[in-house]
Amino acid sequence: MMNRVRTSLSTIMLTALLGASLVGCSNPAVKATDEAPTTRQYTDYMKHQVELPVSPERVIFIGEMTSDLLALNTEPVGVPKNWVSGTIYEDRMKNAEDISFPVNLEKTLSLKPDLIITGNTDEKEYEQLAKIAPTIMFDTFAPLEERLPLLGDVLGKKKEAEQWLTDYKTQASAMWKSLEQSGIKPGETATVLTYYPGDRLFVMAKTGLSQVLYQPDGFKPTASVQSVLDENVGFKQISMEVLPEFAGDRIFILTPVDQEAKESTTEMMKSQIWLNLPAVKNGKVYTIDIEKSGSDALTREWLIQELPKLMAK
Repeated sequence: MMNRVRTSLSTIMLTALLGASLVGCSNPAVKATDEAPTTRQYTDYMKHQVELPVSPERVIFIGEMTSDLLALNTEPVGVPKNWVSGTIYEDRMKNAEDISFPVNLEKTLSLKPDLIITGNTDEKEYEQLAKIAPTIMFDTFAPLEERLPLLGDVLGKKKEAEQWLTDYKTQASAMWKSLEQSGIKPGETATVLTYYPGDRLFVMAKTGLSQVLYQPDGFKPTASVQSVLDENVGFKQISMEVLPEFAGDRIFILTPVDQEAKESTTEMMKSQIWLNLPAVKNGKVYTIDIEKSGSDALTREWLIQELPKLMAK
């Protein structure tokens, strides 16, 4: 009798457990989800830990390398328009809203971004931007070969970044071979100079046209320019007296926008120091608008088409 009771109780308990399991399986609330995550953790180069959208759609970019986004088929919803004015990609930024610089926080908020990328390392501004949307600091002075893959990772476009760089390297290699055939010798040095208002002369290092020129197949920096590169800075102010130490076999002058800086450039080119430089005596000085000399992706692509034309003049 006891055995039959125990058997019956066991049967009832087993039935109840199976029933509960079936109810649990049929309940959507306890189903395992196969949906992919929509956010992820990311640490930027200034060590900010940020929860980013996996596929950001409304990006605001604050920095000199705006066209890096365009190269990855991402059109920002907002940028400081004064930083894209006069560039070779200005026409492609017509749909982007102007957030000004310094950044207009109210305008930025109104654009409802899901990601803000800034090249500014001001922590106070960062804190303000981070209250609007996930924000990362981005090293715009990093070489394109390092910068674009990082941006591709942030935007969820790693493959696009890899393909763009592959295509670019092929074009750049062809350009350097063409220039070598036209008379450029291995080991030739080059220097990039520009004036800023206040009669300030700068040698360019890790930013702008220098990134295009200082390549394994391209020109070499002079020893003095190399010392600036070693300081890991974009540019450095120098005096006219030391210009001969920085001047390479070829000199590229970035024509400034500011009228005062243009006048300083003209005065420099009249000076005896300038006229005695080997590059000047040999007719190897080239000028290019500073706004078209950036190291952003689309300008780099444009420059490898334009440099042979510029140097053939």
